Amino acid sequence: MSRDRDGLADLSDAAAPERASGLTEAIDQHDLDVTSVRRFTLRVIEGPDAGALAASEGDRMSIGTHPSAQFCLTDRTMSRFHCEIELSGGRALIRDQGSRNGTRVDGVLIKEAYLRRGALIALGRNVVTFELADDRVAIPLYEGDRFGLLCGRSPTMRAAFARLARAAESDITVLLRGETGTGKDQAAESLHRLGPRRDKPFVVVDCGSLAGNLLESELFGHARGAFTGADRARTGAAESARGGTLFLDEIGELDLDLQPKLLRLLERREVQRVGETRPVPVDVRVIAATSRNLRREVNGGRFRSDLYYRLAVIEVVLPPLRDRLEDLPLLVESLLERSGAQPAAASALRTHEFVGRLARHDWPGNVRELRNYVESCLALADQAPPPGADRTADTGLPAVDPAMPFRTARERWTRWFERRYLETLLTQHGDNVSAAARAAGVDRVYFHRLLRRVGLR
Repeated sequence: MSRDRDGLADLSDAAAPERASGLTEAIDQHDLDVTSVRRFTLRVIEGPDAGALAASEGDRMSIGTHPSAQFCLTDRTMSRFHCEIELSGGRALIRDQGSRNGTRVDGVLIKEAYLRRGALIALGRNVVTFELADDRVAIPLYEGDRFGLLCGRSPTMRAAFARLARAAESDITVLLRGETGTGKDQAAESLHRLGPRRDKPFVVVDCGSLAGNLLESELFGHARGAFTGADRARTGAAESARGGTLFLDEIGELDLDLQPKLLRLLERREVQRVGETRPVPVDVRVIAATSRNLRREVNGGRFRSDLYYRLAVIEVVLPPLRDRLEDLPLLVESLLERSGAQPAAASALRTHEFVGRLARHDWPGNVRELRNYVESCLALADQAPPPGADRTADTGLPAVDPAMPFRTARERWTRWFERRYLETLLTQHGDNVSAAARAAGVDRVYFHRLLRRVGLR
């Protein structure tokens, strides 16, 4: 393990080609179905929970007093979901979840920060140490590169597919998390199509598109005369989905007043129409999706903790496109197949040059933005740069945008360097990957992973 200029533990192991693994070791071969991450441990050395110990069982761990937190502590000065540690970019990243009294790392109040070995984390009255273990945690990967309507061959996406595949086998409630445009609606429909209720209705309710009273009627139905304008009785979405799946999109927008009624649906499998007193039993599977951080919403009192507990029986995070740029060729191919484009127009978008330009864009709108851009290219027969694509100065370097968060700006420059470095190295060695990897001083498998990450393979 080496240390960078900031004094942080550099866990990427890029200088150790015989390992080339770091915190996260993804197996690149498509026919293998496992990856592994470095296990880390947390130990409370001071405070009400002194002696408590937890070891990670995946690539992230939540810490708080809520029963669903993976490291559940008892100190009531902590928040229910106080913070989360995630293995990201070869390092351990800790994020505060909007806690009441904050998270401190080595005495510094943080929103998010990278952890060093032996870091001291102050959570309420507890002091916790962070350490790396010697063993690794296996994370299953889906064997294929498509799950229903979704596609991807990157390790992060195939890990999400594996969780979705397990969830599809049962009627268990699923919470889908991810940024806008990552494909949560397609994931929900895929769960339904590949699950035991595939022959029954799939009903979608957008919780962010209707006001409270209208949304209650949409979800649970109403009796005739229940309110002004209710000239006839209405069956709600939950009843309409009987036997099938009810998909609640943007569940984080649900009003607090409606949350107890949704909780009753999840706990008792019954609903009560507006204007009626008799509950109606419903047999329905519930899948919810949100682009909000519901743990932060729980801490802020905007979302009920018991409802979150019921929704997140299985929680699946869909990664942003910028974290799986190696999926760009497959995504473009899938979009072209669905578009029904003419062969000549589609062939121009399958080139390495076109995909390479795509890899230099951040895609803040994720796959939805990519789809819109590809459709625009087909319609206009023009491959103009994506909206908001990086502009370069005369030096060829990415432009500095002071309005951009430091972490985002650093990641953009890192991607720019990685791509230029790898392109130059491959050119010098005639596209011989083994020779280029030796010149770079890294393992060939790790070199392949770098190529996929920047969209060169």
